[in-house]
Amino acid sequence: MAKRSKKSGKGDSSIVVNKKARHDYHIDESFEAGLSLAGWEVKSLRMGKVQLVDSYVLLKDGEAWLIGAQITPLDTASTHVVADPLRDRKLLLHRRELAKLFSETQQKGHTCIAIKLYWKGHLIKCQVALARGKKEFDKRAATKEREWNIEKQRVMHRG
Repeated sequence: MAKRSKKSGKGDSSIVVNKKARHDYHIDESFEAGLSLAGWEVKSLRMGKVQLVDSYVLLKDGEAWLIGAQITPLDTASTHVVADPLRDRKLLLHRRELAKLFSETQQKGHTCIAIKLYWKGHLIKCQVALARGKKEFDKRAATKEREWNIEKQRVMHRG
């Protein structure tokens, strides 16, 4: 009987990251949510055909929904299934997490966004975050700080 060898490094299991969210929002707290998907959507996610740029999380009737995430169907998708790339997808969260998200999003300036989709074992998870919108001067300051850190690394590397 042969032993299964464990992988030495886990690597990055991210499917897609919403980089624009980090630029436009201050991230306060994040949660891990399951995602209710159809079979063709999982196949498209394996191929990386997904966009989270204009997506957000809508909380209604005690449930969380991922709105605006675009999963492009593959050409080889089943012919008897109507594949809607922009359909609303249900997020699977615990009741306490849903209550916290709902109470926080009722405050002015707070919203709930999807940050990334990733694999956790054989399951697809969505990282959902409570966020506050950044002002224009905050975005400029963050860009300036990032450029300064890059320049510092160049100077330190040269010696």
